[in-house]
Amino acid sequence: MRSTVIAVHTGRSEMVRDITPECRAFVNEAGGDGLLHIFVPHATAGVAVLELGAHSDEDLLAALRDLLPADDRWRHAHGSRGHGRSHVMPALIAPYATVPVLDGAPALGTWQSIALIDLNIDNPDREVRLSFLTSAG
Repeated sequence: MRSTVIAVHTGRSEMVRDITPECRAFVNEAGGDGLLHIFVPHATAGVAVLELGAHSDEDLLAALRDLLPADDRWRHAHGSRGHGRSHVMPALIAPYATVPVLDGAPALGTWQSIALIDLNIDNPDREVRLSFLTSAG
């Protein structure tokens, strides 16, 4: 298994950040067939495979704001207002995804991208672990 960690700057606002180029480069270097596993070792971020562009990323953030408002309802209440929602989000958008790799390229659909989802405005820097498991034979 090959593995690496990429640094992702998400800034101080809610973010859907396309990490597909970094994922493509990693599996292209490794070559072959297998599985790409993407994992965010943070309690307040997630990974999603979805269409980006055409305002889908904005729609996702709007839906998360509706489901998880940034208000004072959260018992987990340190940090910025509504910070507790960031700790609930990974139950809806998991902190991992696995994508098949064929001939050194992620086997994504035409409009699919791999994205880091981050609602935590208190932590502007994230790490994402990419692991490539090659097929045996």
